[in-house]
Amino acid sequence: MGKLPKFVQIKEVGPRDGLQNEKKWVSTESKIAWINMLSNTGIKEIEFSSFVNPKMIPALSDAREVGKQISRNPNVVYSALVPNQKGLEYALEAGIDGASVFMSASETHNQKNINKTIQDTYPVLKQVIEEAKAEDKHVTAYISTVFDCPYEGKMKPDAVISICEKLLEYGVDDLSLGDTIGSAVPSQVETLLDDILKKYPTEKVILHFHDTRGMAIANIMTAMNYGIYRFDSSIGGLGGCPYAPGAAGNVATNDVLYLLHRMGVETSINEKRIQEASLYIQNQLGKILPSRSLLASGL
Repeated sequence: MGKLPKFVQIKEVGPRDGLQNEKKWVSTESKIAWINMLSNTGIKEIEFSSFVNPKMIPALSDAREVGKQISRNPNVVYSALVPNQKGLEYALEAGIDGASVFMSASETHNQKNINKTIQDTYPVLKQVIEEAKAEDKHVTAYISTVFDCPYEGKMKPDAVISICEKLLEYGVDDLSLGDTIGSAVPSQVETLLDDILKKYPTEKVILHFHDTRGMAIANIMTAMNYGIYRFDSSIGGLGGCPYAPGAAGNVATNDVLYLLHRMGVETSINEKRIQEASLYIQNQLGKILPSRSLLASGL
């Protein structure tokens, strides 16, 4: 372990991971206006939607319209979740810069989330990855439940690494390792990173923490001490996983920025604009978002 990184890169996943679990419909126009606000905060990557079957995630059924109508900032990568070849076709039509594929380290969670075994998921993802790379798109692989599974309990690092190896072999550019149920503590992060970083460089690794038990900031600090400098977060702490009962939202972008900026770590992101975009979506949803720094700001 060493010093904290000088710069941390945040991927904003609120428009996808944040909204996917919301019961209240946010209009296409409001989504577009919100993503346009986020595009002007200094964030370098926004995951704007998901191209899964609309029946599975009704909240994001307008992914194509959103992708086609957002105002593109040339300094921002606009990515989306892509489950299969059909989803990739729609995503390319909508103008993605990056594709995110996904599977679980846990067999049971994978079956509930994707309705396939891990072995049956590989050929589907291989096709998506190869076709996205042929279109010159950046590809990130999300691996869920890398620490704990709501159905199987603790996961072994070896199970995670075997999936990483397969997906890197298929051509993914980086790996986003997810604490899907927000149960991990720093010692688990250390155990996984001790093994992962023996095999892969830090620039290949992104961490994706949910804040169900309030551990996400502690886990981010632990990961930064290992040199990890890329994290996913969700504005206001929006989100949850439809197939992980009780999981709260991703760590709030607002809270991560509060931590980083006050520790002298740069991000290029404007906190005031993040707070304004948080209030906008909070008003659209008609509920208070859980971000501590948003609540404390009194805006």
